[in-house]
Amino acid sequence: MRDIENFAVEVERPADFDEFWAAGLADCASYPLDPVLTEQPALSTETVIVYDLQYTSYGGLRIAGWYTTPRNRPGPHPALVTIPGYISEPTIPKEWSELGYAALAVAPRGKLRSNSVFNPGYPGLLTHNIVDPNTYGYRGFYLDVVRAVEVLLDRPDVDNQRIGLQGSSQGGGLGISTAALMPDAIRCVAAGAPYLCGIMTAPTLTRSYPYEEINEYLRIHPKDVDRVRETVAYYDGLNFAPKVQAPTLLYVGMEDDVCPPETGFALHRALTCEKTLRRYPHCAHHAGLPDVMRVVEDFFAEHLTPER
Repeated sequence: MRDIENFAVEVERPADFDEFWAAGLADCASYPLDPVLTEQPALSTETVIVYDLQYTSYGGLRIAGWYTTPRNRPGPHPALVTIPGYISEPTIPKEWSELGYAALAVAPRGKLRSNSVFNPGYPGLLTHNIVDPNTYGYRGFYLDVVRAVEVLLDRPDVDNQRIGLQGSSQGGGLGISTAALMPDAIRCVAAGAPYLCGIMTAPTLTRSYPYEEINEYLRIHPKDVDRVRETVAYYDGLNFAPKVQAPTLLYVGMEDDVCPPETGFALHRALTCEKTLRRYPHCAHHAGLPDVMRVVEDFFAEHLTPER
């Protein structure tokens, strides 16, 4: 019988982990952020203004997003970055702005609106250049979310002391990495069914995609297993977790066959910040949706205190 809550998930932390990510952040800083917002009247409503967003990220790539703000409500507003799942595209986050937030839904490289240069596909992203941490496809992907936070930090309509992160699956995993890389900027994180945690262990617990991409890759390239393990250790949420300082809400489905719940519990153990874990029995990868969103809304209201 599976001992989900206590299953051992071990990840070796590279000795130069911090230096590796410092170099990535330095590369980003070498490019002007150059955010361009274009109002979209056809997508806006009586209560929410919608903007198309473009900004520059790692390697000089232009990244897309949607930015929404409450209409006719004085700022500066508390803000959220919403992060999409592995195969999903970011949706326009009007519902968050209706609650009083400025909200940025980021479309990291490879998403439809940000794939002019980098487009490994789905499946494909998880194993793109996976034998080299410096060129691994996820490096820029992770940093695109960091740069999205930087966009908010520079916005006059945003209270830069009240920024949160929200996402599920890949969005949950990247919420953890972003909070770790920007500990002074992030006030709170809500992460559901967190992906990219226990990256080498998860494929032994499920045969579902995206983790099955790793199994497929290693069946074709069995000699690469050590190089793959070394690469993904730089990207594993369990290695980012101790650097997260913001209060964090995790929620997991106890029958998740995409992101095994064992890895979610391992992430919870690895976090040293204020943390809460919600278990949803009989739930798969949706991890309690839509009911859990009421919990998420209350969590952000507690930590970001939006105008009501």
